[in-house]
Amino acid sequence: MFDTHELGRRPGALQRLTRTIDAPKDLGIQGVIGVPEGAPMELELRLESVMEGVLVTGTARARAVGECVRCLEPLELELAADFQEMFSYPDADDRGRVKAEPADDAEEDEDRLFIEDGLFDLEPVLRDAVVLALPMQPVCQDDCLGLCSQCGVRLADDPDHHHDAVDIRWAALQGLAGSSGDGEKDELSGGALPSAHADEKQEK
Repeated sequence: MFDTHELGRRPGALQRLTRTIDAPKDLGIQGVIGVPEGAPMELELRLESVMEGVLVTGTARARAVGECVRCLEPLELELAADFQEMFSYPDADDRGRVKAEPADDAEEDEDRLFIEDGLFDLEPVLRDAVVLALPMQPVCQDDCLGLCSQCGVRLADDPDHHHDAVDIRWAALQGLAGSSGDGEKDELSGGALPSAHADEKQEK
């Protein structure tokens, strides 16, 4: 939570903040890359008071970890996520009490963020900003060769690695040719010669 009491509600008032916070849980792209829970995040914030509330502009810096989508090796990268968000004051009557909102207005306010008791929660804004700043397909280096599709070896460790390609269609034909040749040999060795010897015995 961040406090706006020092900023005040006079339109045009400015306040700059630098803060280090612990990264919340599941900050990033699940199963791909993200900022580890509890890791330090450096925040540089600019708070500006406007008629509707407080306009917050800032940058979050942290170290993200994940794995390369090509070779599956662990990787780290320095993350800088920029963001800007309006935190609105709740509508209040002259006694400072929050007014009841019409149904239509309530639906429109579902996506709005509010200041409550002079405090605002930056976590949902950070989550959106970090996800947008992270690569959807992180790689350890731009020219990563990935893994061999046949045996899984890391190609960067063995650039000359290859397998002799065998066309399965030719392999099938070779199998047929082999079985055909074996059949002909069987006929010559086991069928034709015995019948010839039998004919000679009958003549004698």
